[in-house]
Amino acid sequence: MSLELKELSESPRLLIEVHLRPVQGSRFQPTGFPNLGHAAYEGPDGLRTILIESAQSMANRLEAVCWNEAADDWADPLRGLPLVKVVDEAGKALTNSVLEAHRLNSPYILESKDRTVFDMLRERLANMEEGRVDVGELARVLLRFDINSLLHGVFLAKKDLAGGRLRLPRALSAFIEAEDAQIAASGGVKNDTVNPSGDTSKGFGNVPFARDEWTSKKIIAYFNLDLRQIRSFALGLEEAENLLVAIALFKIQAFLDVGLRLRTACDLELDGLCVTRPEAFTLPALQTITDALPGLIEAVSQKGMFNDPPVLTVTYRK
Repeated sequence: MSLELKELSESPRLLIEVHLRPVQGSRFQPTGFPNLGHAAYEGPDGLRTILIESAQSMANRLEAVCWNEAADDWADPLRGLPLVKVVDEAGKALTNSVLEAHRLNSPYILESKDRTVFDMLRERLANMEEGRVDVGELARVLLRFDINSLLHGVFLAKKDLAGGRLRLPRALSAFIEAEDAQIAASGGVKNDTVNPSGDTSKGFGNVPFARDEWTSKKIIAYFNLDLRQIRSFALGLEEAENLLVAIALFKIQAFLDVGLRLRTACDLELDGLCVTRPEAFTLPALQTITDALPGLIEAVSQKGMFNDPPVLTVTYRK
């Protein structure tokens, strides 16, 4: 079955709601935040709601399903896409622009003595030092060297790059909430069978602890793909826009297929999926997306829109 995206051509957003449930039992462990703990709050209907996974964390998880750690390369359907890899002075892989916390703005890429990427960006974007940022030109540069930034978003916060004004918001965002959530309080003890009364500050002794998990009748993952933003890039090639949409769809479906074990005590599974906008669109199966991606990648590559070779390798020197 071919990948059909015509229903998205006039829609400003693709909105998806995915109902989830624990794989076993009824309890789950939400994400936690320093000095806050679990993010629980009152929803619009007055019911207690809890944030299971934040937009920031989901962005990382949607990138993780795109990467083959063993091969240190894109997952098979995405091979051939451009990115920046970083190696140390011995040639050992350090990181890359797909997995770095700040993606292309990583200090390992832009703060190294190897100024390959920094100089390339400054040369290509030199005409934006004054005046409005040309979003289309910025998008074409990112498409050439780090396509993932067009979906994940990027902020090139360097004053020597257009005064630190080069930024794109996320085109693909997601989060997971649980409605009408209730605390499932429990606890345990770390036992020391050798010296139960030992100094606990040094790791000895018996240490009792409290533990909060949660239950909920309704767990929903929300996905939002900003189609209008992708069209605003004005890439000039329909296949390039379709490629970005296909990568976003791959991220969503691959995450739902293999990425739902969020933590040891938060292992979820699919319990229903609904496209809320546009309602006429049916989310393609993962296999349909993976079958279409190589052809789209080749079509965009043949138009010279990717760096040659697509993987730009730089050396991190302190």
